[in-house]
Amino acid sequence: MDVREPAIAYSNKRYTIEEYLEMENASEEKHEYYKGEIIAMAGTKMPHNEITSNLATELGAQLRGSGCKPYGSDLRVYIEKNSLFTYPDLSIICGKKESRNNDDFNILNPSVLFEVLSESSKDYDRGSKCMLYRDISTLKTYVIIDSLSLKVEAYSINSGGLWELNEYSNISDTFLISNLNMSIALKDIYDGVNFE
Repeated sequence: MDVREPAIAYSNKRYTIEEYLEMENASEEKHEYYKGEIIAMAGTKMPHNEITSNLATELGAQLRGSGCKPYGSDLRVYIEKNSLFTYPDLSIICGKKESRNNDDFNILNPSVLFEVLSESSKDYDRGSKCMLYRDISTLKTYVIIDSLSLKVEAYSINSGGLWELNEYSNISDTFLISNLNMSIALKDIYDGVNFE
């Protein structure tokens, strides 16, 4: 599976996880890691940042006191099954955080992940990354929010254990995060966003 779309690969060299973590901890910029490759993450534009901020505000308000907490894009998620280290735009963790080697930096157990699409990441977030995220045993919902147009795609595990997609494209729509019994209105996450 090729995951190089977000930005260019760091170099042609293959890196160990330890080499990646050492480089990443010393770096001012964020990079993903997948099967020996280090991939620089692209920057974001204003609509992406506005959507992320609106969503974080909404999640924080709805999750307060629930035992679940939202985290921003500085939280790195590690998927041991496929070796991906990545920085989702927003993550929700319920209960105690579990991390690789108890390091508090490489989280193993998100319940919900959010990616806000940009021009450079849209195919990757919908394709390869979506498939890689399914290897997280605790993940119940993956939400993709478009920053280029009004559209939300919510993947969730149904009662049969299969991933199911629901799409929303009207400002009056509300999408459900069923594992948390929580709904979010598109008008709230797109508040103040200009697609020009």
